[in-house]
Amino acid sequence: MNMKERKALHKDECYILDLCDKVLRLASLRQYNQFDFLLGDIGKNGKCRRLPVDAYYEKLHLVIEYREKQHTEKVTFFDKPDVLTVSGVHRGEQRKIYDERRRTLIPMNGLTLIEISYSDFNYNHQKRIMRNEEQDIKVIRRLLHPFISPVDSI
Repeated sequence: MNMKERKALHKDECYILDLCDKVLRLASLRQYNQFDFLLGDIGKNGKCRRLPVDAYYEKLHLVIEYREKQHTEKVTFFDKPDVLTVSGVHRGEQRKIYDERRRTLIPMNGLTLIEISYSDFNYNHQKRIMRNEEQDIKVIRRLLHPFISPVDSI
């Protein structure tokens, strides 16, 4: 395992999506960007790139988005307020636009979108999940209840 892979294992998003995979007993497609209907704004090259989703469960027609603190509050590191994106706004505003686009277009295209937030779990002052797997699985099970087969319960 290289350094990048080790670092990714420690990210809250990976931890939560791994728990979702475990609860659903399916492997999600991570950073899935193959939806023709989910596009970003037109770039300098005149094209729109497909927007990724955090996890896609094709068999369940389910998309899961994990919401870190930068999705709900200003975080200069992620927002880059002095740099404009192809949308003509800073990254924080673009994130809001793209989050709303996902909320609108995913259900319009026959898929279910579930947003899971760090605030659904016990978290520390940096808004990082405290990681109690037993408790965290209970939260995931509650959030994903309609997609869990009684036969597949863990």
